[in-house]
Amino acid sequence: MTAASISTPATVREGVETRCAQQPALMALITLAEQRDSDTESHILRVQNYVRILAQKLMGQPAFADVISPTFIEILCACAPLYDMGTLGIPDRILLKPGRLTPAELAIMRTHPSVGYEALVRAEKIGGNSSRSLAITKELVYCHQEKWDGSGYPRGLAGPQIPVSARIIAIADVYDALISNKVYKDGVSHDRAVQVIFGERGGHFDPDMADAFIEIQDEFDAIAQRYADTEDDMQRKIETMANAIAEQTEM
Repeated sequence: MTAASISTPATVREGVETRCAQQPALMALITLAEQRDSDTESHILRVQNYVRILAQKLMGQPAFADVISPTFIEILCACAPLYDMGTLGIPDRILLKPGRLTPAELAIMRTHPSVGYEALVRAEKIGGNSSRSLAITKELVYCHQEKWDGSGYPRGLAGPQIPVSARIIAIADVYDALISNKVYKDGVSHDRAVQVIFGERGGHFDPDMADAFIEIQDEFDAIAQRYADTEDDMQRKIETMANAIAEQTEM
């Protein structure tokens, strides 16, 4: 992996600003997400770089030749930090709950792709214009929880019905969720995360993408190590969750 393949925090911000410069509503949402979300900037960097190396690996394969290009990859990486923006519409008592969600809470949590997508659609209508970056952002936000076998949500899309962008970020998102430490549990090892993802080949994940992931798994591990959460990151997660619990107790 070359130094050029790894983005710095400034590069992440600059890339998003460049692609979304004419979309003020989008930039406002990024700022709000940074202030509220318990995920760290390191998480954003990891996911963005996982997305880049996986997309680069897939570029040129016949199945993706009509979609993945250098321009597509740059737009995808710039917009990737927004994929979970719909969680802004989920109450802290659910989003930050340290444990299993009830069926009712899970139903609310599963609205986050639609919440984010509808916000983007409204912003697009208000702005009166569209762009390729906004189109890809809508794909990411709306479809990142869909699964190859059709068992995902919110629409139960299957196979090629799921946008390529969302299929790529699904692997990046799940890998990072698996290896990352949470306030209430430790992440799993890289090897275990690889086993889980390959075990979902043809289930959760596009088989071709799962195969590509296996081939570059060491690069995923290197990114995870380079942008591992710091002690300050974990302390911020603890404080965010503690505040959410305290607010719920007071209600």
